[in-house]
Amino acid sequence: MRVMVMVKATEDSEAGIMPEPELFEAMGKFNEELVQAGIMLSGDGLKPSKLGKRIAFDGADRRVIDGPFTETGELVAGFWIWEVKDMDEAVAWVKRCPNPMPGPSEIEIRPFYEMEDFADVASPEGQASHDRAAEGLAARQS
Repeated sequence: MRVMVMVKATEDSEAGIMPEPELFEAMGKFNEELVQAGIMLSGDGLKPSKLGKRIAFDGADRRVIDGPFTETGELVAGFWIWEVKDMDEAVAWVKRCPNPMPGPSEIEIRPFYEMEDFADVASPEGQASHDRAAEGLAARQS
């Protein structure tokens, strides 16, 4: 089961305040443990939302919204993509994580959809298109 593990933003992360050296080191060690356990597929920190953009969709219309975005608690400051056996394993790993922020913080875990979840709606053409995209990504990563 693949999950996205999201470190929620705080006022400090949105202000661009960098972690203390001790936290940076502790998170590095935690990431090493994840990699050694075969859990971590990817992960990174995100710069503050003031440097981001949102694209709002309404039918065929598109509108670009410049950051910063106001709801700090709904923003993501960093993420991992993990391969775990189940949600319980993901929760156990997150409980081992150093507090990613100075002060109170939250981490959210969300499972990815897998192709079998779309079995009732995927046409053969849609499945073939998805397969070609996956093959292209795999080729770029090798």
